[in-house]
Amino acid sequence: MKGLLGCLFLVSLVSCASSTEGSGPYEVLEERARDSRLAEDLTREAAALIEEDAARAESLLREALTADIFHGPAHNNLGVIFLSQGKLYEAAHEFEWARKLLPGHPDPRVNLALTLESAGRVDEALAAFDSALEVYPDYLPAIMGAAVLSLRSGRECDRLSEWLAQIATRCQDLEWQAWARLHLADLP
Repeated sequence: MKGLLGCLFLVSLVSCASSTEGSGPYEVLEERARDSRLAEDLTREAAALIEEDAARAESLLREALTADIFHGPAHNNLGVIFLSQGKLYEAAHEFEWARKLLPGHPDPRVNLALTLESAGRVDEALAAFDSALEVYPDYLPAIMGAAVLSLRSGRECDRLSEWLAQIATRCQDLEWQAWARLHLADLP
C-alpha cells in the first residue's frame, strides 16, 4: 500500500485567523471580538501550505485560532500537522476540538482514528472510524481506514466484507481496488 496515511490522513479542511494583541489561541474572546472571517481566510491559506511548508501553515493556523478559537477547520488542520510530526497527544487534542465543533463532519473523526491507531489504541481507533461512518455512512476514507485496521489488528468485524466490496468498486485507486479484492477472496 502506498500508505493509508497518504490517502486518508491529510483530510484537511479549509479555514484561518488573525491576532488580537495580548490574546492567545486558547483564550476565549467575546462573540463580537471573534473574527470568524479572518479565521476562515487564514485556515484556507494554511491548508494550501500544509504539505510544502508545515511551519508556516502551523503559524497561520495558530493565528486563525487566535482570531476565533471555535473555528473547527483550523483545529482539524493543526491536528493534521501535529500528526505528521508524530505529536500524537497534541494531534488527538486538536481532532477532539474539531470533532466537537464540526459535529456533522467525518474528517476529524477519521483523523482522530488514525492518531489513535498510531498510538496503538486499536479499539478506540475502530470506534472513531465507526463514529465517522455514523456521521457519513458511505465515507470512503473511513471505510478504508476501518477495513485496514480491522485486517491489521485481526479484529473480527461483521462489516468487513461490505467495506472491502465498497473499496473494490468505489475507490478510484487501482492498488486499493486490487488490495480489497485480494482480501475479499480470503474471507470465509
